[in-house]
Amino acid sequence: MSSKTKTPQKIPVSVIAKPGSSKANKTGSWRTQYPICDKNKCTACTLCVLYCPEGVIKVDKKSKYFVDLDYCKGCGICALICPVKALEMKPERR
Repeated sequence: MSSKTKTPQKIPVSVIAKPGSSKANKTGSWRTQYPICDKNKCTACTLCVLYCPEGVIKVDKKSKYFVDLDYCKGCGICALICPVKALEMKPERR
């Protein structure tokens, strides 16, 4: 029995113009929904911060959470993971 070796296929690589260039490209402009936070319900558990795939949930100097809507893609993970339902997804109106 002969064993044939296959040539490895080339894996496509994504192209990044330069490091840190994503900050120049605001990605929130194409979302269809966005999160609204009820700060009275928020217990500051930080689950939304930990689970946000884009890292757009921030904490200000007064320890209040906010979403950077310039970069939020509206995936809704933050609202799904919030144990007290302080985050709610709203339809985008443009």
